[in-house]
Amino acid sequence: MIPGDVQRFLESYAGQHDDPQLNANLEFYTNKRRCQPNNLTIDELHSDWDGDYETLEFEHGYIQWLFPIPEFGMNSRSQPLQKHEESAIRASPDAMKRVVRSYRLMLDFYGMQLVDERTGRLERTKDYAPRYRNLVRSSHNYLRISRILKHLSIMGLEHLGLGLVLHFLSEQSEHRALDTEGIHSSMDRWWANCVRNDADRAWVGAIIKQVRAGRKSFSRADYTSALQRHVDTGSFGPAAPDDDGADDSDSD
Repeated sequence: MIPGDVQRFLESYAGQHDDPQLNANLEFYTNKRRCQPNNLTIDELHSDWDGDYETLEFEHGYIQWLFPIPEFGMNSRSQPLQKHEESAIRASPDAMKRVVRSYRLMLDFYGMQLVDERTGRLERTKDYAPRYRNLVRSSHNYLRISRILKHLSIMGLEHLGLGLVLHFLSEQSEHRALDTEGIHSSMDRWWANCVRNDADRAWVGAIIKQVRAGRKSFSRADYTSALQRHVDTGSFGPAAPDDDGADDSDSD
């Protein structure tokens, strides 16, 4: 069962009104407005908070500014993303560079780094271990990741989100890292479904289901190969078969 907020995302927030008078997110992403309550421009936030893990963990209002989506968040001083803002941000090379930098900032906080922007491939950072431990015990970050995945997709960077979800699966399958019930719950119901491309969403759901059932592994080599195949062909291919060759692509 797909959660209601994810279903609205998959339906591109159908029927949501666009208010041309609201431009807070566009102004923030073009470095013309300061986020609240932290009173920083986006360039200042990227620079000042890079590697400041305590601030990134315990401050909460910034996440709605860095990753705006057409939903209200916990920060009443932020604004849901408007359709005209989405178009303007996507049309601005500088704003889109800031989108990727926002993603890199949070990846580092989670102990990960983007090593191939074209495929979305991630690796662990050098000092990943304490960051992974923090991610395991600080479950509020799972809501943040859902928002990040939606935002990347809305900004036309869904392949980056796929790289994140499949990185989790590889870590769980090969190393038993980030392999907790809480992460499984958020990943299997929310993160894996924050993919608007139907074929990609089905493939990711199928491979996760098989790894969870112990019928398949998903190694680092599998991860790298899948992302490269997606770039080369525009698809992950058919839904991953069971080890006995039976197709297991049906959804619950």
